[in-house]
Amino acid sequence: MSKVLILIDIQNDFITGSLPVPNGQSIISPVNQLITEFGHVIATQDWHPENHFSFFTQHKDKKAFDSVTKDDYIQTLWPPHCVQGSSGADFCPELHTNTVAAIFRKGMDPNIDSYSAFFDNQKLKDTGLNGYLKGLNIKELHFVGLAADYCVYFSMIDALNLGYSVFLHEKCTRAISQEQFEAQKKELITYSNFTLLP
Repeated sequence: MSKVLILIDIQNDFITGSLPVPNGQSIISPVNQLITEFGHVIATQDWHPENHFSFFTQHKDKKAFDSVTKDDYIQTLWPPHCVQGSSGADFCPELHTNTVAAIFRKGMDPNIDSYSAFFDNQKLKDTGLNGYLKGLNIKELHFVGLAADYCVYFSMIDALNLGYSVFLHEKCTRAISQEQFEAQKKELITYSNFTLLP
């Protein structure tokens, strides 16, 4: 077992809930097909407490998609989403999760946001994913999920910098901002260990 499929945040809030990614629902069928081609599948979930500081509702006179600075870090403010135990945090019911071997949850610290599957946004804590993959001697990571320009992108950047061979299945991801994602793809292809697949 040298490769793994990683499902990034294919959760209700990012499809039909409070922070929907445009056309997010359209990835479900191709992701389900791809799952059948992998012997090892893992998934991530945004798993925020109700009072997470990235929620605009925690900041007076702020609205969704405004930003604040905290500890010299600029944070985008989001609508409350993927709150622990809520239906919005559940995986999309059409997603075939029966072969998911492990789930890594992120964004649980109320004071630090966490886009990447590997680390929080300030690299203060890791999720345990890198150790899990190293323990299984996995070197090849295939990414799908939501959103392409946030959690998928930052997960791939960390994976590349950790030395993994990274593959993005473009038909199995969607971005909040397609323009931003196009710029990110140009950056990603500068890595020798990155491959963009249709």
